[in-house]
Amino acid sequence: MPSVCFYFQVHQPLRLRHYTVFDKNDQYFDDCKNSVICKKVANKCYLPANRLLLSLIRRFQGRFKVAYSVTGVLLEQLQRYSPEVLSTFDALAQTGCVEFLGETYYHSLSFLYSHDEFVEQVHKHSETIEYFFGQKPSVFRNTELIYNNDLASLVESMGCFDAIMTEGADHILGLRSPNFVYHPNGCHRLKLLLKNYALSDDIAFRFSNRDWPEWPLTAEKFARWVSNVNGNGNVVNLFMDYETFGEHQWQDTGIFDFMRQLPEEILKHPDNNFRTPGEVVQRYEAIDTVDVPHIISWADTERDLSAWLGNAMQSNAIHELYMLEQRIKETGDERIITDWRQLQASDHFYYMCTKYFEDGDVHKYFNPYDSPYDSYINFMNVLDNLQSRCSKQTSGGVFCGLSQNKNPPDLQTVN
Repeated sequence: MPSVCFYFQVHQPLRLRHYTVFDKNDQYFDDCKNSVICKKVANKCYLPANRLLLSLIRRFQGRFKVAYSVTGVLLEQLQRYSPEVLSTFDALAQTGCVEFLGETYYHSLSFLYSHDEFVEQVHKHSETIEYFFGQKPSVFRNTELIYNNDLASLVESMGCFDAIMTEGADHILGLRSPNFVYHPNGCHRLKLLLKNYALSDDIAFRFSNRDWPEWPLTAEKFARWVSNVNGNGNVVNLFMDYETFGEHQWQDTGIFDFMRQLPEEILKHPDNNFRTPGEVVQRYEAIDTVDVPHIISWADTERDLSAWLGNAMQSNAIHELYMLEQRIKETGDERIITDWRQLQASDHFYYMCTKYFEDGDVHKYFNPYDSPYDSYINFMNVLDNLQSRCSKQTSGGVFCGLSQNKNPPDLQTVN
């Protein structure tokens, strides 16, 4: 009996305004651009998708279920620019058929650089989700599904999560299937849910690709693929960006019609059902342990960190950012601390990506810069100003640790 587990990542960063080396204004973020993008995505994706899924939950009287991971950064923007979206998320939460997951509040890469900061952000996010939707997250997903054994151990030690999610990458599974529940290596209680990337990407990336041999993808066809898992798995984890609906796949591709028809087609098979991640964890026992000593993610064909740390600009920018942590927090200035945390969003480093990629032109999506080099220079100019504010707040104008080289580093690959 395969359970279908839908989880959607819902996130938009705060984009920086054009910031030169001569700029002294400590207003780093482009309120106009952030407002325009938030409202645009709300109208094309969040509102129609939320209303559609709410109607499906009501139509199938609780048999259709989904989960969301909504970043704190986006929740703040929705409050400010698109409160109607928040009301539809609240309506979904009230159905009892929607689960909200835990993650880092600022959609950050903090696990890689500061476990203390990581834990603070996760707690802040959980408190925010409980405030907005009345749920305390019990399943954790890290930014970009970045994961290894150490992350699982850290999350288990926090004591507030029952499971963690990551990519069902072939090189960690070998001949095993992502369609079962596992244990992370080194953990005693935590369970591990793995994305079925093949079926997820059929919707998220290939749905409108007319060169794909399986185009057009119909709900009937996809339901048949899901049902074929019967006997070789307990759960089909379909993890994807929520912007798949209406943004990555435009409305005229038929993506909303596909989703409208999918629950009925899947539930035609008597052995199928829908479960949220928390329900999957409660329903199924782990069948094995998955060992992930090296970091993986859900990005691109490599499933590694190269989308954010693949060149020297990215590595330099994030290293300089986290070097400021102690001094930033010593200021006790909430605005400085919040600005520093907003700069941690993985998107800022994604915009600096120079690699070629095979999963579509996703690195340019919503990218406000003409080139990765422009992104790096802009980011470092902002960071330099933040460092100056930090120095003024600390005794004697203590230097906070940012290097003075603003030229882009050589673009050798960072291992």
